[in-house]
Amino acid sequence: MVRRPLHPWVVLAAAAILPGAGQVLNRMPRRALIMVFFMLLLGFLTLQLAAPGRSFVGRHAGGIFVYAIAVLDAYAVSRYRREYFMQRQRAGGM
Repeated sequence: MVRRPLHPWVVLAAAAILPGAGQVLNRMPRRALIMVFFMLLLGFLTLQLAAPGRSFVGRHAGGIFVYAIAVLDAYAVSRYRREYFMQRQRAGGM
């Protein structure tokens, strides 16, 4: 029995609220850990390398960039899985 995937909007909301949550909801915990690791790493690197007068966003730009990619990735994977599930259901494969 194949589980119905979560709605992509639910995954998008979870990913936007908590980094890595979207990947976990998509049943990809290893990918979530990788994303969180690189968010922290690049956030720390840009914090160390940015000029002292920069804004919060400027000082953490690397981490924010990976965060945005993680949110988009979680949503895209969720949309793909849901569409695949719906097509298989329409075709009578389930």
